[in-house]
Amino acid sequence: MDDVSVGGQSPSSTGSKTVSVPQSNDRSDVSSPVGNEPGEDRLDDCDEGAAELDATELVVRHQSGVWRYLRMLGCDDATADDLTQETFLRVLRRNDFVQHNDSATAGYLRRTAYNLLVSRHRKLGRVQTIAEPELLDETWDRWAGKDLTGNAAVEALQHCFEKLTERAQLALRMRFDSSASRVEIGEALGITDHGARNLMQRAKQQLRSCVEEKLQLVNES
Repeated sequence: MDDVSVGGQSPSSTGSKTVSVPQSNDRSDVSSPVGNEPGEDRLDDCDEGAAELDATELVVRHQSGVWRYLRMLGCDDATADDLTQETFLRVLRRNDFVQHNDSATAGYLRRTAYNLLVSRHRKLGRVQTIAEPELLDETWDRWAGKDLTGNAAVEALQHCFEKLTERAQLALRMRFDSSASRVEIGEALGITDHGARNLMQRAKQQLRSCVEEKLQLVNES
């Protein structure tokens, strides 16, 4: 599972802040448009209450997926929280944004989140390599499939993790939760650092096979 980090629980289950739906009628923005041509306002024929309902539904359906995508890109919880909120505010301020379908909307939200993260790195003067968004989308689609939230993948990983031996679970927790070295893991388990590496490699391969099998069943259902 080296290429994808599940990123923990969704914002709602970690106590992270939820996105506040903007109440202002100012929906101007500088992001590249999707859907209608510039100047066509899809809200012209909708009352304010319907617009707010659409915005709320958008957040409810896609917030967890955007948050987990940002965690996959390496954001910590707090940064993922901030950029998730900024992503929805950016999109909802557009007067030409149209939700054609869930897949297209999710992809547009991920691209917006990606651009915001790149801008954040530049603003902070960080030199950090991030894969091209097309490659990231392929990885995300392989991991989350049709599930907008990523919940199915998280549940599959949790279930598969519980099937590992206690020693394998401890090794992976030390490695990924505590950033422990192979030497430290080996000492905790009474094995060499080479043995710790082999143990983790086997455990990750077992996790990968188990999760892919479960997600394939989910996507085929």
